[in-house]
Amino acid sequence: MLTPEQNRLLCLVSGGAPMGVLMKHYWLPLCQASEVARADGPPVRARLLDEDIVVFRDSKGRVGALEEYCPHRGVSLVLARNELCGLRCLYHGWKYDVDGNIVDMPTEAPDGRMAEHLKHRAYPVRESGGLIWAYLGPAEAMPEFQPPPWAACPPQRIVTSRIEVEANWAQALEGQIDSAHSSMLHSTDIPAGKSERTTVDAEGLHVRPSGDPNPRLLVKRVAYGMRYVAVRKPTTNAESHDYMRVTVFVAPCFALIPPNSRNYLCNMAVPRDDGTTNMYFVHFSETVDLDEGMIQANLGMRPGLDFDPVTGRNARNRANNFLQDRDAMAKGNFSGIRGIGQQDIAMWESMGRSPIIDRSREHLGRTDVAVVQFRRIMLDAVEAFTKTGHVLGQDHPVIPFAKVRSYEGIVPKGTDWEGLGLCEEERCSGKNAFAAE
Repeated sequence: MLTPEQNRLLCLVSGGAPMGVLMKHYWLPLCQASEVARADGPPVRARLLDEDIVVFRDSKGRVGALEEYCPHRGVSLVLARNELCGLRCLYHGWKYDVDGNIVDMPTEAPDGRMAEHLKHRAYPVRESGGLIWAYLGPAEAMPEFQPPPWAACPPQRIVTSRIEVEANWAQALEGQIDSAHSSMLHSTDIPAGKSERTTVDAEGLHVRPSGDPNPRLLVKRVAYGMRYVAVRKPTTNAESHDYMRVTVFVAPCFALIPPNSRNYLCNMAVPRDDGTTNMYFVHFSETVDLDEGMIQANLGMRPGLDFDPVTGRNARNRANNFLQDRDAMAKGNFSGIRGIGQQDIAMWESMGRSPIIDRSREHLGRTDVAVVQFRRIMLDAVEAFTKTGHVLGQDHPVIPFAKVRSYEGIVPKGTDWEGLGLCEEERCSGKNAFAAE
């Protein structure tokens, strides 16, 4: 349970809120690269940490991210012409390059010098792993960009999805690190089986080697956030073995979900503002090509059917009860909501209409330990940042984000879970990798 003051400190990111200021010191996803795939194509509206941003790819293929509103009279540059290496505002023709330089002011006198003294706000960007990443913090504090775990995978082995969620970022992130709910909410899509690990069949069904709804959770804080294990009884050899799923939280808003036989999964709850979140689902494989259509159908993220690919808005919402099918429930479907991702989103959005939910009314149980630890970690992080300027996860030596992995498997009882899925840098870094409990 959090006090109202702690709850606001954890959740609020707008208007100079401490958590929002801290998050601006990280590289965060701004949009999918596919949204700005074409040079001189349509600009895209993005919103990140309460800032409105226009994203575009110029004539040379460079990606730019500018404050959305023209500094002349405040017109949206999403409506601008994208031509000849810059955005030209429709109102008076002022033109800006990817660095925010004013390269043309046709309505001003040719001998004017305004352009020399005025520069539009531009955000540093990187393109990696099918996403456009942006840094919104002060230039002097900008960390080195860390490619994500899927950056080295070829495009045919990466599937990215983005959807706008009507819920605070912490609600969404807590859903990603809550292992217990999957045995209930997703039980129709993730039934129990007798394989050695979670396998994905030809229809996209995830068959898990355990039907245990009551996992035992253990948590370890690490330099970049936390790793925790959910220990369940496997469907076979339960007397001698455990089924372990290790989830990884990487500050400030990334969750590496335990993999299956086909792919890894990284989910990111990126705050748009206090009340809305851009939820990214990234499936990636180091060994096999992925079926994008199957993954999108399994998530309930089919563009044009489940959500509007331009706005990111969901077809399911509170007003239509998330299109829950009660007839399907009567026939055995547990949730009546199609798609694993959509089932999660329905839970987050159903918690209430206010920008943040009242967590002082919760009654947490034993399987909420990872959620509790996440809250403590981020509250500690924002307190340390406010007092000292320290940014969680940016200590040296930095564990490369690209090397961080989750884990899933059946192991002999007594196996030390803390070593499962660790990269070599984590194994060798000792105390630098792991903080106190």
